[in-house]
Amino acid sequence: MSHAPLTRRCLCSLAVLPLLDATCFGRESRSASSLGAGTDLAAEHFRTEGLAALIVTRDGRSVASLGDDRLKVDVASVRKSLLGALYGIAISEKRIDPAATLAQLGIDDLPPGLTDAEKRATVRDLLSARSGIYHVAAHETAEIRARRPGRGSHAAGSFWFYNNWDFNALGTIYRRLTGEDIFESFGRRIARPIGMEDFVPGDGRYVRVPQSLHEAYPFKLTARDALRFGRLVLDRGAWNGRQVIPAEWIDQSLSEQAATDRGDLGYGYLWWTLPRARFGAGAGFAAGFGGQFIAVVPARRLVVVQTAPHPRARTGHTRRFVRFLDALGHA
Repeated sequence: MSHAPLTRRCLCSLAVLPLLDATCFGRESRSASSLGAGTDLAAEHFRTEGLAALIVTRDGRSVASLGDDRLKVDVASVRKSLLGALYGIAISEKRIDPAATLAQLGIDDLPPGLTDAEKRATVRDLLSARSGIYHVAAHETAEIRARRPGRGSHAAGSFWFYNNWDFNALGTIYRRLTGEDIFESFGRRIARPIGMEDFVPGDGRYVRVPQSLHEAYPFKLTARDALRFGRLVLDRGAWNGRQVIPAEWIDQSLSEQAATDRGDLGYGYLWWTLPRARFGAGAGFAAGFGGQFIAVVPARRLVVVQTAPHPRARTGHTRRFVRFLDALGHA
């Protein structure tokens, strides 16, 4: 297997991070307890996973910075957690009511359209992937298509399924109720306030399939911009004294709202949650197909960003990433 090379680009441009002897690509500093074993673990993970970039920070200090932090990558399903941040803002501003049903919002889909029972699902049900609506959706993986339950098999709010229909319909609802484009909104409300260096609204696009009205909304991000987003979430939505995302929304999003079929992982509001007994409160990650991750572990003050150059058929990305996070916590 070929692996992405270690580049010499450094994260020293991230002035908001109080770096100790910044760990540049291909160079290590052992002068702080946040480095050492964690740096070695990161280097091994970077090589074995064949990543585009891997950044680990503890308490805002660099533990490891490997690969190309300026390479824009389609972060796949990480898009859902990015949209979730916009939902937190819109809900706090009373522009979206999470208790509203799809019937109240006039949300339907192409034939076979939604039944009256399906339209009882609320925005909150969609945010926690419990709508009970198993209509064909854009941007689904083959695995999800194969595992999708039958229409009408579960009542709204009663069953968790990682469901692109829910996530895509949330995009439609956001655009309709706020009157804002998702990517313009993310740029103005989040990327600009936290000083993302690379993101522009043109890094997003809408994807539709003939069977559904509701479009997917893939994002491209660089690792260094993803790191800023992770730092924002770690600090409960605050950035340099400004509350960009309501702290209460961050807490809710990273609290288990639904049990999943993925072992001890839970699901919050558009975030995967990590088991509290092992990782502490509020730990979780955004995950995208092929090995894209943004993870926060507040009890350990960790932010970890991983990007992969191209989606690959190799399985087990999430399992290996969670093991890596656990190992970092004990390094």
